[in-house]
Amino acid sequence: MLAVDTNVVVRYLVRDDAVQAARAAALIHENQIWIAKTVLLEAEWVLRSVYNYSPERVTEALRVIAGLPTAFVEDAPVVAQALDWSERGLDFADALQLASAGAADGFATFDRELAKQAKPLSPVALILL
Repeated sequence: MLAVDTNVVVRYLVRDDAVQAARAAALIHENQIWIAKTVLLEAEWVLRSVYNYSPERVTEALRVIAGLPTAFVEDAPVVAQALDWSERGLDFADALQLASAGAADGFATFDRELAKQAKPLSPVALILL
């Protein structure tokens, strides 16, 4: 199994460089790959900020890479939950942090909008500071 960097994931999804996209696709399709949560978090940022993907398109792209038969995602149930919440309007980074907080007693934030959006979804108490 090979762990992949964000740039491999982005090249595979965006295909804006034919040579690198082909190399990324060959690596991904011919090997089992390990995708860290941080790689998905960074890929989301790159797709949204650099490639101007809409939140819906970002979520779709992340589901594509995570759903490949050769892909193994770190903490897959948490990532799946974060993607579901992202589809319901939460920022992906916020959703991933909140989904990762399952064993905590609460989730403290200054972000009023996050607290409002996440309250009906959160598995832990939301604490607005």
